[in-house]
Amino acid sequence: MLHMMGTLPFLLYLIAVFALGSPLGNQHPFQAQEDAATSDHISDGLFASLERLSRLVDITYCVGTTGISPPFSCASRCKDFPTLDLVTTWNTGVLMSDSCGYIAIDHGTAPAPAPSGRMGRVVDEHHAANGRIPGAIIIAFRGTYSITNTVVDLSTIPQEYVPYPSPDQGGSDPHNEPKHACHNCTVHMGFLSSWKIARTVVLPALKPLREQYPEYPIHLVGHSLGGAVAALAALELKVISGWNNLTVTTFGEPRVGNDGFVDYINSVFQLGDVGKQFEAQTYRRVTHVDDPVPLLPLSEWGYRSHAGEFFISKSDLPPEPSDIQPCIGDYDPRCIAGSAGEPLQTTGQIIAEQLAQDTSAWTRGLWDIPTRLKLWQLFFAHRDYFWRLGLCVPGGDPIDWGRDRYPNFTSSDEL
Repeated sequence: MLHMMGTLPFLLYLIAVFALGSPLGNQHPFQAQEDAATSDHISDGLFASLERLSRLVDITYCVGTTGISPPFSCASRCKDFPTLDLVTTWNTGVLMSDSCGYIAIDHGTAPAPAPSGRMGRVVDEHHAANGRIPGAIIIAFRGTYSITNTVVDLSTIPQEYVPYPSPDQGGSDPHNEPKHACHNCTVHMGFLSSWKIARTVVLPALKPLREQYPEYPIHLVGHSLGGAVAALAALELKVISGWNNLTVTTFGEPRVGNDGFVDYINSVFQLGDVGKQFEAQTYRRVTHVDDPVPLLPLSEWGYRSHAGEFFISKSDLPPEPSDIQPCIGDYDPRCIAGSAGEPLQTTGQIIAEQLAQDTSAWTRGLWDIPTRLKLWQLFFAHRDYFWRLGLCVPGGDPIDWGRDRYPNFTSSDEL
């Protein structure tokens, strides 16, 4: 049964691609606009940063399949980042909370001049200090391969959220009271389990990197389940380990915890502060219209979305800066909370219809989605973040083959 659930998205994907054709066939690069942000859309610089990070998180889907090898080579988009060196990967497998990802270092040494329009640099070449491109530490968390399995995974009960002690304190020794406390917090047990497993690889690898490159910022990036794990990882690194020079970017991140947890993460990352420039936020939660996962698990179960959202309002690829708007607070009706909405018909019913099975076993505890959406459209909406994420083949997902690159916007010190 689990095998059938895991293969269903891929089979439906093939049907959609070959029966419907690609909607991206004759695209051309859009015109660059002035690098300025308004309350309605983001700047070109932040757009370029988010687009680069979407490709970095797409590479995580090579972990557990064809793999990533040193210095930074894979079957997908690794060649886009010639200055990255792989540090380590981890892959626990589906029986161990499906936690996968990689850690890489950008040493900041400029390669030979790239062709016009190339976007391989992780950091901005136009704002390097003293002619040297700054370095960075990248921690990337993969989402689950099966959106259907995600439906089941998100249908579990929350459990108490307890920040872990700093790895410097041995894991069991008492530690100083952190500045931020998480009161009455609960978090999804699957996400917490995934981070508990991943941290056994991530934290030992990070400590020597921080000692060797203390000036390098840490960038955490994740898609889907990986976004939730990145959130928990970032909290531990920032609150417990005291590593403040970090930025988090997630794509299609589900709701991680309850009201107490939302207040906690908003406080730690100063999200939703009145007067704070949204482009200066160190936590960017990117959502996409019609993607149901950022609305899950259901608010009826006690889960809430935290602030820091950037909403892609365009349903198809590719988006432009004018299609991405910053959102206000935890619940902004202009963004994912008010897009296609949460009502009408359950994902379980749609899956059951596709499989011609009895719906009773599928509908208990699953979330609501709009009836106008077909099953494969849900899969695509959850994967369409600048590119169609989730398939480790040359050039990325076949729907992206032949697509022109995004314009090479410049940014300040954004990754």
